[in-house]
Amino acid sequence: MDEEMEIIDGEGLILGRLASEVAKQLLKEEEKKIAIVNAEHVVISGSKEAVFREYKTRKNRGSKEQGPFFPKMPDRIVRRTIRGMLPYKRVRGREALSRLRVYLGIPEEYEKVKRKKVETASAERLSLAKYVTLGEVSEKLGWVPKQKERK
Repeated sequence: MDEEMEIIDGEGLILGRLASEVAKQLLKEEEKKIAIVNAEHVVISGSKEAVFREYKTRKNRGSKEQGPFFPKMPDRIVRRTIRGMLPYKRVRGREALSRLRVYLGIPEEYEKVKRKKVETASAERLSLAKYVTLGEVSEKLGWVPKQKERK
């Protein structure tokens, strides 16, 4: 494992706040690599119905031939959200995005490594208990987690 790698545990973190913090770090520090684990436990604030409706309409925008194409898997949704906060059409943004890794669950190489929490993105700061996890949103969009495939 690389010494410059920072591992962030996404469990209980708000998607937008997490994405903006990670994007800032990727742009600010040229050599830092960031890995986000537990992407399926990242939360989106708002009522379940509103969040599901928003992601369903976003997924269906455009025809099949023309796009835009939106991801279904939680790790890819997190990556796409962070990409939206980077100047990814420029060299600096592409290099920053290449230093980002997002994982479902916790990979074996990161199990014993100390994971960082982004305090400014914690879901505990939400005044209402209205939120939904990215795993639930992805399942509504058609993603099937590996544990459910085996059954």
